[in-house]
Amino acid sequence: MAEKNVRYIAKPGSRINGEVRVPGDKSISHRSIMLGSLADGETRIKGFLTGADSVATLNAFREMGVEISDPNGEEIIIKGVGVDGLKAARSPLDLGNSGTSMRLLSGLLAGQEFDSVLIGDSSLSKRPMKRVTLPLKEMGSVIETTENGTAPLKISGNNNLKPISYDMPLASAQVKSCLLLAGIYAEGETTVIEPAPTRDHTERMLAGFSYKIDGKSGIKKDGSKVTICGGGRLQGCDIDVPADISSAAFFMVAATIARDSELLLQHVGINPTRTGVIDILKLMGADITLENRKEIGGEEIADIRVRSASLKGIDIPEELVPLAIDEFPVIFIAAAAAGGTTRLSGAEELRVKESDRIEVMVNGLQAVGIDAQGTPDGAVIVGGVIKGGRVHSHEDHRISMSFSIASLIAEGEIIIEDCANVETSFPGFVKTAQQLGVCLEEQAGEASK
Repeated sequence: MAEKNVRYIAKPGSRINGEVRVPGDKSISHRSIMLGSLADGETRIKGFLTGADSVATLNAFREMGVEISDPNGEEIIIKGVGVDGLKAARSPLDLGNSGTSMRLLSGLLAGQEFDSVLIGDSSLSKRPMKRVTLPLKEMGSVIETTENGTAPLKISGNNNLKPISYDMPLASAQVKSCLLLAGIYAEGETTVIEPAPTRDHTERMLAGFSYKIDGKSGIKKDGSKVTICGGGRLQGCDIDVPADISSAAFFMVAATIARDSELLLQHVGINPTRTGVIDILKLMGADITLENRKEIGGEEIADIRVRSASLKGIDIPEELVPLAIDEFPVIFIAAAAAGGTTRLSGAEELRVKESDRIEVMVNGLQAVGIDAQGTPDGAVIVGGVIKGGRVHSHEDHRISMSFSIASLIAEGEIIIEDCANVETSFPGFVKTAQQLGVCLEEQAGEASK
């Protein structure tokens, strides 16, 4: 029998107006659970994202003996067990669709005394894990993968990791964070060298949890180098998770391309390693302003006001690519709505996300009448008229949401298949989209084959 799934029906829309606070930042939600569990004392979290990905992280730490309150309340309370207090799970840790959970946990668990097994759904089980397992093996970890270097990951306990200096071949916040977490358990200094800036939530949050050794900070940054000294302790703290800029990006594009629109996105995290989407859209001509800027818990926050604007195609600067890597599906929609040609290069990372986002987005754009071609590390998109059509999201939440936004300026109905995974990152997306002016409905249907 075919699996039951979710299909979106997106009809041509009009304008986007209103104010909204999108769900909490997924990256910060993951890390707040991890570091709160490893901390001494209590951690309280407001604004936690209750999507399936971050809840998978929460449940994994519960399985390892950490007391964590119900994530559906206004506040989550974690009773930290300290850096040496985790216990072996009774069964494999199922991380669902969350690549962040699997890659970061592989580093953290490499330094435990007990063995662990990490598994995921069919999509996560296809994603490359050698990028974390190879440097972890340099640190002395024993990790087994499939022949293709994918999950399940079988991690042998090792409380004698050695520090390394690792020059990352590709810019990746997940790889960097994995090695920093492993570095907590190594004797000496572990250094990660980035080829380009990536999101720095882990470094900021380690400082926010007062990661110290003998009263001194155990983490330091020097240009492209981040160094952690093993053997430190973390102190529980209060966290207010800002709204996720990756989720806000869908409505930034929506309010930009829809006529006579104005939208205020409230309390959005504008960490400078995450604002590439704003920079790219502004280069294309978007009318975006930041208001009410402040800093909470080491993270920059602002309200983002977006008004309708005419976009033009650009060559996307490669230095902005790592700072917008998760937002490119909806940036592709902006490119389709723009006058002229948009070119993206240096984004080969998009091919190993929840789907091959270059191929899936290009195929989807072609299906709705846009001239788009993929390249090995990017795409060339010629702006034009978006028609109706059927798009296959390949169970990738960002593809589903992106083509929902495209419907605002489409000539006909866009049917988007395999949308159930939207709940992993943006619970309530359909309701939020409807409230702001997107003509979107969801239907139960059979999963596409």
